[in-house]
Amino acid sequence: MEIYKIFYKNKLDSDIESCIITVTEPTTPLMFHAQPGGTFLFMGCFMYQYPKQILTIEQQVQSYVDAGIKITSQEDVKKALKSIGFYRLRGYSFQLYDNDAKKYVPGTKFEDIIKLYQFDQELSALVFSMISKIEVALRVRLVEALLIHGEPLVLQDSSIFKEKKRYWQNMATVASEIARSNDVFIKHNFDNHDGEVPVWAAVEVLSFGTLSKIIKNLKTGTGSSYSILASNYQYKSKKGNWVTPSQKMLASWIQGVSVLRNMCAHNSRIYNRTIHTTPEILDVDKITPPPAHNGLYQILLAMKYLRSSDEEWTVFVNAFDRMIQNNHGVISLVAMNLPADWKEHLSV
Repeated sequence: MEIYKIFYKNKLDSDIESCIITVTEPTTPLMFHAQPGGTFLFMGCFMYQYPKQILTIEQQVQSYVDAGIKITSQEDVKKALKSIGFYRLRGYSFQLYDNDAKKYVPGTKFEDIIKLYQFDQELSALVFSMISKIEVALRVRLVEALLIHGEPLVLQDSSIFKEKKRYWQNMATVASEIARSNDVFIKHNFDNHDGEVPVWAAVEVLSFGTLSKIIKNLKTGTGSSYSILASNYQYKSKKGNWVTPSQKMLASWIQGVSVLRNMCAHNSRIYNRTIHTTPEILDVDKITPPPAHNGLYQILLAMKYLRSSDEEWTVFVNAFDRMIQNNHGVISLVAMNLPADWKEHLSV
């Protein structure tokens, strides 16, 4: 038996505490960086004992039964749990669960959860397809706006940007994302143009988030790259005048769409979900009273403001409307932060 006295910190900002431990099985001193009977400082924390048990598939099925779910075929439920997962499906059951009673709403069937999951999958694919069109159009429009300076390497010109410190921070990210790219056109420039990458190639490999940071730091004013880019995203004021969005507003739209894009790309649930980003919404589209959190509706509006074309956006809205109609009685508009007149707000 080996005895150790340990000085440790449960948290980085906590006081140092100590305890005596005994090790009955042979162990390597290097595990503790001390010899038996010695002392050492353990910077970290002991493994937390998670209170919930690991459930087998059979136990997962039984937990549904115990919570009041109607199950027609246990084999079908097991197949779903093995292919989708118990934890992922939990996210789709929130609107079907009565927290006060600690039971599912009477009459809830396991198929109801699966239908919500399938709706979310279809919705995610539809949204991601539209965002892809928005993203491609944004890249083209940004390159067009930057090329007014007549310089293929315009991203290296700090004079067109407002804050120099932010410029260099952004350029470090740009350099990193270009260096990580395996695209053939990037390799072509490395091999044939002394490693210099023109703006039309660079913009193709930059993340949505990086594009947003570049746009936010562009100088403004008549004839500037920003004014040319933003002219593609003008909106009508309450008085009927065409207004160019501010940098803060445009960047918030891009950031919001970027967050939703990444959620779709990583198969995250977007139905009945708080989305932690705050795009600036036009007054005409605001909900009264305002929702407690941002959800899909707010990001869909940002997508509308950034739409690639009226025609493509109309196709998207109509497809979204059909999805909602086809799932009437299954999904909830409130779960997506959608007002009753959502189509009026999203239409162009």
